Amino acid sequence: MFVARQEHGDDNLLDKVVNSEDEAYALYNDYALRTGFSIRKGKPRYFSGSKNIRQREFLCSKEGFKLDEDPRDEKKWNKLETKTGCKALIRFTVEDGVWRVTVFNPEHNHELATPSERHLLRSGRRISKPKAGVIESMVNAGISTKNAFSYLTEEVGGSENVGFTIRDCYNYMNMQRMSMISAGDAQSLLNYFKSRHAEDPMFFYTIQVDQENRMTNFFWRDGRSRVDYDCFGDVVVFDTTYRTNKYNLICAPFVGVNHHWKNVMFGCAFLLDETTDSFKWLFNSFLESMGNRSPVTIFTDQDQAMSNAIEKVFPDTHHRLCLWHIAKNAPSHLGELNANSEFKYLFNKCQKYCDSEIEFQETWDKMMQKFNLGNHRWLNMMYKIRHKWSTAFTKDSFTAEFKASSRSESTNHVLNGIAGKTTSLTKFVIEYDNLVARMRSSEFEEDFRCKQGAPPRVVKKSGLLDHAAQVYTCKIFKLFENEFLNSLAMVWKQVDCQDTITIFEVKEENSERVRIVQFNRLNTNISCSCKKFESLGILCCHALRVFSITNLTRIPSQYILKRWTKDAKKGMMAYEHDNHSLGNDKDAEIVWRNSMLRIANTAIYKSQGEDCLKTICQKMLLELDEKIERELSRLKLSTVAGEDEVVQCNTTDDMPVSDPPQARSKGVRNTRIRGHFEKRKTKSSKDASSSRKAKQQVTKGYSNDSFVGTYDAPIIQPPNPSCHIGSTSANLYGQSYSPWTMPSQDMSCINIPFTTMLEGTDVIAQISQNSSTYIPSQYISLINNSKQSDSTCGPEKEDVMLPSI
Repeated sequence: MFVARQEHGDDNLLDKVVNSEDEAYALYNDYALRTGFSIRKGKPRYFSGSKNIRQREFLCSKEGFKLDEDPRDEKKWNKLETKTGCKALIRFTVEDGVWRVTVFNPEHNHELATPSERHLLRSGRRISKPKAGVIESMVNAGISTKNAFSYLTEEVGGSENVGFTIRDCYNYMNMQRMSMISAGDAQSLLNYFKSRHAEDPMFFYTIQVDQENRMTNFFWRDGRSRVDYDCFGDVVVFDTTYRTNKYNLICAPFVGVNHHWKNVMFGCAFLLDETTDSFKWLFNSFLESMGNRSPVTIFTDQDQAMSNAIEKVFPDTHHRLCLWHIAKNAPSHLGELNANSEFKYLFNKCQKYCDSEIEFQETWDKMMQKFNLGNHRWLNMMYKIRHKWSTAFTKDSFTAEFKASSRSESTNHVLNGIAGKTTSLTKFVIEYDNLVARMRSSEFEEDFRCKQGAPPRVVKKSGLLDHAAQVYTCKIFKLFENEFLNSLAMVWKQVDCQDTITIFEVKEENSERVRIVQFNRLNTNISCSCKKFESLGILCCHALRVFSITNLTRIPSQYILKRWTKDAKKGMMAYEHDNHSLGNDKDAEIVWRNSMLRIANTAIYKSQGEDCLKTICQKMLLELDEKIERELSRLKLSTVAGEDEVVQCNTTDDMPVSDPPQARSKGVRNTRIRGHFEKRKTKSSKDASSSRKAKQQVTKGYSNDSFVGTYDAPIIQPPNPSCHIGSTSANLYGQSYSPWTMPSQDMSCINIPFTTMLEGTDVIAQISQNSSTYIPSQYISLINNSKQSDSTCGPEKEDVMLPSI
């Protein structure tokens, strides 16, 4: 039964006049929302032979009927049948630019929405730019979409005043995510890297593709990471256990520790597989991005392919295994031994608490004999690589006493917090950059706090503690102070004296463990058999005890490691691209909008107390709104006038990069040692074969020029002399980059969205039977006589295969 209803009131729109289609829509929509129905646009009618509108109708949203559908078609979601054949409409006739209402039918054949329901009408729901900006800012800050909507609801006094529903909010954020990867996930990621490089000349990225032009591996780091590496790159943790992303790629961050004993990120990579070739490519890329400076020590998990790559790329770096991964995998290999407390004590001692190789050997032999483990395969294998995981073999090299357990665990935790199984690569990289920005903000706050004063000392008027409080950061001072307090409990005995060198025996009271300390009175050089300074960079309690008994009240300069001091970054060039996001027009608008909102809110709050102030505030805001509307109308007219101008531009004919294939799981083509608790997935021989195809480097960016090159393939010089092989250029710190450079393409004339602006890459790969040769894509037509398209903007792009997700 249809409910025919004539609308109440004197709202007769017949003969009303407006000046544009937008005003016409707004007129009828405002009327509809007051009345209780939603509207939609009808088909326009044009003047003969032109695209100028002659008549335009706006209809009730319930006009017409739903088309009959085949009942055999299965749909996941069936929409409600809302159309009732309602005849309510309004028709505008356009003459000389004036829109006049010539037909107006206010009668409906359905029930209208009540006043309490009208905020749910579809044509009345709209997310304005200011509210959209608030939602995006909150979601990007880690607040859920639901809570962002709740905040807006609280601000405006109820969900009925927001102007849209929570479902609209979710849909808007989904559209934003889709627009982010509108050019394809891999291509959008490449575009993002290029935009970052345009803002930050020290930004570095490099990407590999396979024969089908699908992205396989990529690495990136920003300019600040290079500065951090120059200060704290002596120890690096490289972790490949994190995999949560859309393509099951291996996330491999490079992590260090800063002067506040907190994690610092040196860069990040995604790898398709864990083969030696992939790791060699990544380590070479990392080394190149850091000015060919290798770390002193690198911690990794137990992976033979990775170990082989480290030996090739970092021959002088000490390779250590992360104890966190050993502890994680050991239970699956040890079986019933996990429940034996004595075995756990001995095995733990072998890992962390043996002071010498002799003590390690004695403890290991005792453990193996007591539990009859001579034929235990896993323990025998661990013994062969004992120099990589036992602290008895690592005391001579600087490790920052990393042991890497807390570093790896905390890194995995924070990465799990920014991504999920459906997270796109572009979204992950952006969230990673936001995470790094928060870490740097925390470091900056710690720097400021340390500069405001000295930390409190437990022992007053101690020269050594006073000096340490002046030079060390608060966290490192606490470590030093703990060593100093332990030194007070040490007993000592002088055992020898030769010229200027005195030898002491230092030990804890009632302890049998004796440390040998040698002290040179002439130059204040000191060494201890515990080798804490060599591994951590802070003097041990045994050395501090000798300083006390020899009346030394200041720390000798040779024992103050700059990386632990308040001035760890002193002398480094100030980095000016930390706020790179402000170079993005969208982010700059958010900052400006929030600033204006604060000004407006301040004026409104000041006006709340008095009626006269409320009147003044309202009047000024209305006048401001009218001025802005007039200016917007003027700008629209000038924009329309300029639409007829023809702008010619040239685009690159580079081949776009396709999304990565599904990565195979850990365990394929390497000998990673893992427990059976670690998940394994099988891979067909076909996929394994295709993933072994030669990977080709597509593009790198780290200077003002695009890099063209590879590690195992020759460079072919372009035939065009305008794209020449450039000379070596120096970076911020004087290290040279590769001389194989080419001028970047001029894209200044292209005014299209960021995610689709750069549809190609700098290099495409031509694969021959015997070798891989890299040819700049703008010259590929000179070799393979590829067919040119009729477009004036460049050759037709080659189709690429998208992976199945």
